[in-house]
Amino acid sequence: MLIQPAKHIRGMIELPGDKSISHRAAILSAMANGETSIRNFATSADCASTLMCLKALGVEIMRDGTDVMIKGVGKTGFFKSETNLDCGNSGTTMRLLSGVLAGQDFDSVLIGDESLQKRPMKRVIEPMQRMGAQIEALENHAPLTIHGKNPLVSAEHELKVASAQIKSCILLAGLNADGETSLIEKTPTRDHTERMLRWLGAELREDHDESGNKLTISGTATLTAKDMNVPADISSAAFFLVAAACLPGSEIVLSNVGLNPSRTAVIDVLMRFGADIVISDQKQICNEPVASLTVKGGIRRTNSSNLLHGPVIANLIDEIPIIAVFATQLENGMEIRDAAELRVKESDRISAVVENLRRMDADIEEFPDGLRVGRSELKGAVIQSFGDHRIAMAFAVAGLFASGETEIVGADCAAVSFPAFFETLASLRGETGA
Repeated sequence: MLIQPAKHIRGMIELPGDKSISHRAAILSAMANGETSIRNFATSADCASTLMCLKALGVEIMRDGTDVMIKGVGKTGFFKSETNLDCGNSGTTMRLLSGVLAGQDFDSVLIGDESLQKRPMKRVIEPMQRMGAQIEALENHAPLTIHGKNPLVSAEHELKVASAQIKSCILLAGLNADGETSLIEKTPTRDHTERMLRWLGAELREDHDESGNKLTISGTATLTAKDMNVPADISSAAFFLVAAACLPGSEIVLSNVGLNPSRTAVIDVLMRFGADIVISDQKQICNEPVASLTVKGGIRRTNSSNLLHGPVIANLIDEIPIIAVFATQLENGMEIRDAAELRVKESDRISAVVENLRRMDADIEEFPDGLRVGRSELKGAVIQSFGDHRIAMAFAVAGLFASGETEIVGADCAAVSFPAFFETLASLRGETGA
């Protein structure tokens, strides 16, 4: 994909449904009793992987574009798949289904592409084994062979890694345990699973103390089908927010964006560093807060510290690549730390961001847990996506305010989360599209 510099971007767009919420909507609807209609289901390849795995487990699913109908089979109504369950590139699919399949009375094999096979799975294997499931893996990586057990043994878990996927895996397993399953997270993570469990009628107890946030779910809980409307994906919105903020004269409106408090760190950070973003038309849809975002071009000077670190990183981890691109346009740049988790994503995102920014002649320094970016006049370059959708999209945005042409090698990986990304970007340009 070739990206030409842009003078500005303008327009109103509706983004695809939130990927994180769509995964959970499909899986929890499958575990519910009754039929669920899901509107604005994500167009991503990752969420398609979740639907295909559920179909292979005997769930009846009908899809028409972004409308999905799912006939729930209840917590234990799944059938053993005749084939391996292919999660593609989706870590969310693999980790959440591990929690579901651990509580079934049959064996399952979860596989994925080359990238997914490199991602750490010990973080879900250990808690599932504690609950009585047997899981075979090659050095704690996929493929995962899960020997299910029903009921599972209830247990209390303390999350060693701040991860909504691990938390969700445990909560889903807890639905098929013989008592109450609890988990303690010291650093809050996105809470889409908790909100959706409550939306579907499950009681979820929450307690706070000095040890952290404790969530408890009972194996007697049942889920009742209830229609859902998925808000627009805030992680997809981040690319356009940065693009507009960094191009003077720009103005775009993003409607119906999910503003879950555990996901809005990206907006908070952009505004803290001078982006002009206005939030309007706030409302609640299916237990999730939603609003419209208007962003205008031009970054204001601020007195904010240029260090981004600490607990906020856990709720900003997916947006760090585009935040690093944004940092090249800040007067004092930015230093990002406590982000080592980026090294075990679809790619080593710290290394990928540093290498590509260097190709664009940026002032950049790499650390084991992050990077430092100085204000830079970016130059067009040949960029490697490393097969990572967020890297491809982040550097497409960088190409808008670079001098000269930028080529994104392997740009088609954007389809993992946002198949229409480049088309949408082109529609907003004031001159020849990408």
